Order: sequence, then C-alpha cells, then structure tokens
Amino acid sequence: MSQAGENKMGTMPIKQLVLSMSLPMMISMLVQALYNVVDSYFVAKVSEDALTAVGMAFPFQNLMIAVSVGTSVGVNALLSRSLGAKDQETANRSAENGVLLSILSAAVFMVAALLSAQLFFQLQNATPEIVQQGAAYLRICGGLSFGLFLEVMLERLLQSTGRTFYTMITQGAGAVINIIMDPVLIFGLGPFPEMGVVGAAAATVLGQIIAAILALIFNLTCNHDIQPSLRGFRPNGPIIRQIYAVGVPTIVLNSISSVMTFGLNLILISFSSTAVAVFNVYFKLQSFVFMPIFGLNNGLVPIVSYNYGARKRKRLTDAIRFGATLAVGIMLVGLVIFQLFPVPILNLFEASEDMLHIGVPALRLISLCFVFAGFNVICGSAFQALGNGVLSMIISIVRQLVVLLPAAFLLSLAGNLDVVWLAFPISEVAAFCLSVLFLRRTYRTVVASLDRPS
Repeated sequence: MSQAGENKMGTMPIKQLVLSMSLPMMISMLVQALYNVVDSYFVAKVSEDALTAVGMAFPFQNLMIAVSVGTSVGVNALLSRSLGAKDQETANRSAENGVLLSILSAAVFMVAALLSAQLFFQLQNATPEIVQQGAAYLRICGGLSFGLFLEVMLERLLQSTGRTFYTMITQGAGAVINIIMDPVLIFGLGPFPEMGVVGAAAATVLGQIIAAILALIFNLTCNHDIQPSLRGFRPNGPIIRQIYAVGVPTIVLNSISSVMTFGLNLILISFSSTAVAVFNVYFKLQSFVFMPIFGLNNGLVPIVSYNYGARKRKRLTDAIRFGATLAVGIMLVGLVIFQLFPVPILNLFEASEDMLHIGVPALRLISLCFVFAGFNVICGSAFQALGNGVLSMIISIVRQLVVLLPAAFLLSLAGNLDVVWLAFPISEVAAFCLSVLFLRRTYRTVVASLDRPS
C-alpha cells in the first residue's frame, strides 16, 4: 500500500496524531468522570449509607470493567498490529471473535450478580441497610451488564482504526443520558417512581445500552478498515489465544484493583463506615484526573501497535515519549487541585464534619502519588501495545497487592486513619521504579532493532 493510502497512524506527524487520536477519548473520558461524580453526588443526597453501598459495589463493578476492557485491549492490539502488517484477514477475525467473547463474558457476570450480590456485601461486614441497598444496586448493574461489555468492545474496534471521534460521541451520549436520568430515577421526577439507589443503577445500565447501540451503528456505517461478517463465523482458537495473550494480563491488571479495593474496604470499615464513604468519594474524584490519562492511553495503544507492526521505531518511541509528557503534566494539575481545594470538593457530597475530618487529609496524602501514576499508566499502555502486557500485570501486582494493601494494613495498626492513606504514594513510587526498569529492558529487547529488516 502506498503512503498516500496508508492508515494515518503510519504517516501523520506524531504529536498531531497522538492529540487527534487521544483528545476525543480524553473528552469522552472526562464526561465519564463527570457522570461518576454526578452519580455519587445524587446518591449522597439519599444518605451516607447509600453512598457507602455504592462504594462497596465498586470491586464487583470494577471486575466487570476489567474483563471488558482487558478483552477489548487484546482485540485492539491484535487488530491494530494486523492492519499495520497489512493482514486484513486477521483484523476481521479479531473483531468477530472479540464481540463473541464480550457476549459470553456478560452472560457470566449476569449469573454471578443475580446469585451472589447479597453475599458480596455481607462479606464486607456491611450493616443490614447497606447490604440491602448495595445488593439491589449490584443486581441491576451486573444483571444488565451486556450493555457495558458490548459498548467497550465496539468502541475499541473504532479506536483500533483511528476513529476515536465516534467513540467520543458514544461515550459522551451514554454518560449524558446517565447524568440526566440519575435524578429522574433516584428521586422520582415527573412520571417516574422514586427508586433511590436502584434508580442510580438503572440510569447507569440505560446509558451503557444506548452507547452500545450507537457504537454498533458507527462500526457498521463508518468503520471501513475492518469487514467482520457473521456468515460462516466460527470461534477461532488461535485468534482468541492471541487476544488473551495481551488481554488476560490486562484483565488481571485491572482486576487487581478490585481485590485491593475489597481489602481496603475491610481495613477502613474497622475505623468507620464514613472512612469507606471517603474512599468511595476519592475514587470518584480522582477519575477527573485519571480519566484523561486513560483516554490518552486508549489513543496511544493503537498508534504504538500499528507502528510496531510496521517496524517504525522512531514513530513508536516518539509517541510513547510525548504521551508520557502529557500524562505527567495532567497529573501535576490534578495534584495542585487536590492539595488546594479538598474542602469545597468534599462538600459536593453533603460532607458531614466527620467526613471532612477524614477526607481532607485523605485527599492531600493520596494525591501525592499522581505524578508517578501518570508515567506508570503510559508505560503500561506501551507494554500492552507491544504485546508484553505481562509486564503491566507484574507492576500492578507489586503496586496494589505486594505494596499497597500490606502497607495500608501495617499503617492501620497504629490506630491512626490518616497515616493509612500514605500507602498510596508509597506503592506508586515502587511501581515507578519497576516501570523504568521494564521500559529500558523492553527498548533493548523489542524496540531497538525495529528499523532493521525483519
């Protein structure tokens, strides 16, 4: 294929390419972050128990997100690499098998949510009121999770071919619908009944289903670089193995945060349920800082994968370097905001005096990890795009299980809740050291020889 006919990921100037691929994703991710905060904002008006219940549901919801994102990252990397190598057949089969895997995954989580929601909250030593509200919330979010799984997969197919503008529309539309329907269903506005926490769950799945429908339409009408077909389709073992070679480490990587959050909830609830509520609020707030980084990550993966497949070393390394610079800059802004304005931020969530007493030092101490975290996320995206997602998995295991949880537990033994939050910057510095080590090794063993004939 001539340069004029080549996908823009192999020809457009790198800074312009990274921005054009990432900015739509960063905008849509910011809208997603807004939805997360608005969701908790309205739930907090129901009660602090309701806010705690939604927070305790996070590990299960995050596990769903981990499987959906991990599978789609594997498809994204394989599909983009195949397009870069001009292997159209593999690209098409990747898309077909990716959609099948998403449907099967959704079915598994539907059964799990319907059967185990109440037990999940009881294991976290929640009060009966929190168990009741949380289980009802989780049964809806998990039982109708097919919208989430299909949305994520279909959006990644668009990202894989550089059509991130359409994913901005799908994610933005889903989030806006969620934001609008939250107060309507939670408080029973107009003809709708008052549903409380269940209304928040219904608004969430409604937004996901509509976003999935839009993503399907855009793939069928606008995504001409791939031509998946149902005619004669059968699951393809080698393709699925290649998808999960990158996808499983990514799933494990993201699932680890579910284990971490579950464990940290157990540590924090030994102090008070308000401490768990503060932790939930932090996770919603930090999404305003991390979501743009994840959008940058989503734009960067297909660029790196494509140029890896095309053996264009300089374009690959320039993309990673520019992405890391942007990520650290965004994180610095987030650090300043969390340090200067913790009180007005917490007051968005009907913060009691107790919540402010716990939350102000929590936000200031946890946010010390932001700058290191930005660099670590970009390194993780580079490892995934180069087909070496196991390195991201190792870093995440060390950060969240080997360092963060044990550090939080040991610090909690002092009986001072404030020092528990120091586990976050401690773990992120450890992850930073590993990221630098693995990045240098990956450059020597994978990247350095790319410009030489294969």
